[in-house]
Amino acid sequence: MVEGFLSQFQFSEAAVRMTVFLGIFGIMGVWELVAPRRDLVAGKAGRWFGNLSIILLNTVLVRLIFPVIPVAMAVLARAKGWGILNYFNFPSWLEVIVAVLLLDLTIYLQHVMFHTLPLLWRLHLVHHADLDIDVTTGLRFHPVEIVLSMVIKLAAVSVIGPQPLAVVFFEVLLNGMAMFNHGNVRMPGSFDRALRYLLVTPDMHRVHHSVNIRETNSNFGFNLSWWDVLFGTYRERPAAGHEGMVIGLAQYRSPDELTLPRLIILPVTADPGGYAINRRGRDPEAVGSARTIEK
Repeated sequence: MVEGFLSQFQFSEAAVRMTVFLGIFGIMGVWELVAPRRDLVAGKAGRWFGNLSIILLNTVLVRLIFPVIPVAMAVLARAKGWGILNYFNFPSWLEVIVAVLLLDLTIYLQHVMFHTLPLLWRLHLVHHADLDIDVTTGLRFHPVEIVLSMVIKLAAVSVIGPQPLAVVFFEVLLNGMAMFNHGNVRMPGSFDRALRYLLVTPDMHRVHHSVNIRETNSNFGFNLSWWDVLFGTYRERPAAGHEGMVIGLAQYRSPDELTLPRLIILPVTADPGGYAINRRGRDPEAVGSARTIEK
């Protein structure tokens, strides 16, 4: 019986995620054409080929390696009585909210961890090495990082014990928000400020992709903006402004260094630079420009 539920949820979750992915990707792509926030510095065709190739590779890899995906793990956890939430008798709506909050906190802490441990930063810098930031950057992660992230997510689901519905909702939210908050899109400042009380906006997350160490090590959230405020990692804006800030990593400034084959082997060959979170550098406000790069 459990196996039947797993197969059903795997199919349903994949269909829902693919539908939402295509819808949001299309909306963000059109928005970036109509109202871009910044001029692009690298050729879009080459970047998109590399980024989309990595996204496709990661999708196939996850399906091949993991017979159990997070929503299926939630079904299994419910059947076996695993997880913290199985010890409480919350109303269904409250349980979904608590589960989504805990899963989102897990992703925030995972993101901080990938900036903290040198080996994990070597994987994560593939995401940060993009010379521009747009909808494709949001899903550009090294395949090994994707595998590790899936292991962490499966472990979190087994410990939390959420309803399968909560996991489906969170997975769709995470995927959609990653594309949204990496978008090279312009929106009214008043709307951005209001939305930040709840969600990570493109202007908020863009700061995280600055070459400046202090700015790179801020705004780690993907969905809810609360975690950065709560843990003191929130930065309102880049010192040089969104049009003037430099995107990417100081040690990788040429598109020739960031072709698809080189991105795949980058964690092995990489110069990790001075971006470790315990070497946060000087505050960019103190030096007057985000173009100042600390080594």
